[in-house]
Amino acid sequence: AQSGKCFRNEITQGQQVFRTLEFDLAEFEFYVIEKEWEKWFDYWQKEMEAFVKLLGVDQKKLRWRAHGKEELSHYSKRTEDLEYEFPFGFKEWFGCAYRTDFDLKNHMEKSGVDLRYTDPDTHEKFIPHVIEPTFGLSRSLLVLLIDAYHEDKDRVVLKLAPQLAPYKVAVFPLLANKPELIKLARSIFGNLSKKMAVAWDDNGNIGKRYRRQDEAGTPWCVTVDFDSLKNKDVTVRDRDSMKQDRIKINQLNKYFEANI
Repeated sequence: AQSGKCFRNEITQGQQVFRTLEFDLAEFEFYVIEKEWEKWFDYWQKEMEAFVKLLGVDQKKLRWRAHGKEELSHYSKRTEDLEYEFPFGFKEWFGCAYRTDFDLKNHMEKSGVDLRYTDPDTHEKFIPHVIEPTFGLSRSLLVLLIDAYHEDKDRVVLKLAPQLAPYKVAVFPLLANKPELIKLARSIFGNLSKKMAVAWDDNGNIGKRYRRQDEAGTPWCVTVDFDSLKNKDVTVRDRDSMKQDRIKINQLNKYFEANI
């Protein structure tokens, strides 16, 4: 397994950062017995789908596309691209290739070293075949931002999955000139910060603060008001639905951890 920089003589750069001369890529080689390659190819396709689902990407904008014979690489018997529907159409994001025994067979021929594997049960010697899942890291960032970005007449929202959001929660005192509200809000901020990344904002009215956090992708905002002082609860506002709930202060950690 490896990840790092790739450099390509790209003729047509553009489409935002989709096509660049330099980009980040991750891939690994998974060695299999020849007769089991289809089973493992399907397995890694499903694992890649599960990984994408964890990222919170819209599943309706994804598809697998098999390479035709004319576009298969010389070493590949089967290659499929996991494509995402960008604003400029479906394009490759990840890929999965069955490289047969091309790699090790050529290493053996050039180096003279026997790279065959001995099955511990049957004692059969064979050249391992390779399944190669590939992940476009630079394109992943582009996909996540495009998929999460939503804009309407009222607001701009970055609907990142909570586990990917830079800040999980933002804490607001209702008024910045009320020491009692500041004190309680700072206490909540400090407590939550022990478990997750938390933003602080006491500048401007609550509506503007909500909008700033929506644009930053913060999933929840906590507002400390005068009722919080006597009832020991706060308003928790959800980024996507804009629904607001009153949650007890001593239940906040549990509430957020259950939803991240």
